[in-house]
Amino acid sequence: MRKYDYQRRSALSVCLKYKPDNIRRTMLAELTVKEFLDKVAGSDPVPGGGSIAALNGAVASALTAMVAGLTVGKKGYEEHEELMKHISRLSIGQQELFVEYIDRDSEAYDRVFGCFKLPKTTDEEKAARSAAIQEATRFAALIPMQVARNACELMEIIADVARLGNRNAITDACVAMMAARSAVLGALLNVRINLAALKDTAFVDELKREACRLEQLACTREKELLEVVNQELNQ
Repeated sequence: MRKYDYQRRSALSVCLKYKPDNIRRTMLAELTVKEFLDKVAGSDPVPGGGSIAALNGAVASALTAMVAGLTVGKKGYEEHEELMKHISRLSIGQQELFVEYIDRDSEAYDRVFGCFKLPKTTDEEKAARSAAIQEATRFAALIPMQVARNACELMEIIADVARLGNRNAITDACVAMMAARSAVLGALLNVRINLAALKDTAFVDELKREACRLEQLACTREKELLEVVNQELNQ
């Protein structure tokens, strides 16, 4: 299995520098599970599907780390112990990133919404407002795109931990895979809805092509693992 570089330069590295003018007093990631769910069920548009996609990625990462941890030190898995330790570290790192994206997705929505409130009395104000909306929407598309990229990459790690990890935790690895697939598809839906509002056709076409590739890859990876495991469980 190749070693993943989760600090790689990406379009998101620029986005992460953004700090919204109106930072939420309570970070979503700091809420309890019940508080977070109550907030999702509330009347505010955020946290919405994009934050939930990131949450699914965090859940998938946590489960992956758990399966790897349940393999380390177990008899019969000595050959893969170092690999499992490596997977555990990678998964925990991914979990932390996904948790950040839970809030960043909501921040991106706030940024777009704030731009629509800009003045539009003069031609200059209208032009500035339109440009700001386009830039904010571009940012709002890049956040879930990175969630989808990371979740799809995580699925390859999950496949390895399912194949080589503790067999008693194989169904946990499957749930991790399904959560990761949900993260990919959910994030891509949020990418596409933002792309629909952008005028930069080259940027839109590029992300659309990548979205289609990631969606197909995520569905294939999930299907391959579940077919193998279901066949094993039904024997």
